[in-house]
Amino acid sequence: MLLLRSFLFYLGFVPMTIVIASLFILLFPIQSKTLRNRIASFWCTSALNWLRFSCGVQYQIIGLENLPARSAVYVANHQSSWEAILLYKLAYPVSPILKKELLRIPFWGWSMRLQQPIAIDRSNPREAGKSMLTQGVERLNRGMSVIVFPEGSRSPAGAIKKFSRGGAKLAIAAGAPIVPISHNAGDCWPPRKFIKQPGLITVTIGEAIDSSKHSASELTEKIERWIRDNCRTSRS
Repeated sequence: MLLLRSFLFYLGFVPMTIVIASLFILLFPIQSKTLRNRIASFWCTSALNWLRFSCGVQYQIIGLENLPARSAVYVANHQSSWEAILLYKLAYPVSPILKKELLRIPFWGWSMRLQQPIAIDRSNPREAGKSMLTQGVERLNRGMSVIVFPEGSRSPAGAIKKFSRGGAKLAIAAGAPIVPISHNAGDCWPPRKFIKQPGLITVTIGEAIDSSKHSASELTEKIERWIRDNCRTSRS
């Protein structure tokens, strides 16, 4: 049954993505910035709703009041594609950080390219770090938020890798607040797995932290500890 429901999800998710991405690309020249954000948000909402209907994956968000009114650096643990879909909906206008290879994915990648993402080359960590910092500061100064997954790659449910300092460095360089976010998405959307598990994903948004009062190391340690503690709580 789980296999069938997961197949049903992709049976709707893939055509939905192709249609919305195609409309986004074709209408891009005449779209306002507001309309572009609404279309992107509509895709995220549609994907999450279809996942709930087809696979029984529900979610709750704690701390919505902590979302800042200005652009910010959002830092979250990384377990699946699910949290990226949700965060792009919550934090827009947003400039996502992603592997440059993802921009080659038909339709979705092509539309993402138009959203001015921060595309990095993971094969060259030094250059990737410089690119993220330079482009990230520019995006934040233009009023766009940036989402950072400091683990670098997806972790299994219940596990968290050591955080890199890239997100903290970006927030400090741009003078932007940094917002920690924890979740247990891997319980329902396991990394690199086809089958989706029904259940409840809990997303917790922490209070924005003034990045000017900490060093990059202190800020990273503070956020990593907060996310680890909240992930442990959500699974207990």
